[in-house]
Amino acid sequence: MSPIFVVQEHWATHHHFDFRLEMDGVLKSWAIPKDIPLERGVRRLAINVEDHSLEYADFEGKIPEGEYGAGEVLIWDKGKYELVERSENKIKFRLYGEKLKGTYQLIRFKEGNQWLLMKVE
Repeated sequence: MSPIFVVQEHWATHHHFDFRLEMDGVLKSWAIPKDIPLERGVRRLAINVEDHSLEYADFEGKIPEGEYGAGEVLIWDKGKYELVERSENKIKFRLYGEKLKGTYQLIRFKEGNQWLLMKVE
């Protein structure tokens, strides 16, 4: 069975997108402060955040004030993906969503939780 990905648009303290890949039994998650790249060569900062449970892939709604991530959450895109390559500092994958189609990769900066998300094919 193919793993899933989900992109949730999130109006919290700052508007951003939550990009999530099903891996290791959880949703590995990155906050993308700007829009998701739809064209090759566009790079976006992706901040690695805490893993979420697989059930969270279907969540849409309002997270109450006072709770972590308070604000409105909508599913922006969702689908299956194929893992092409995975190492400690790089994850390359093919997305099969309604909006996101093609090969993308996440590249980790030298230190910390900052990555770059880009479309490569």
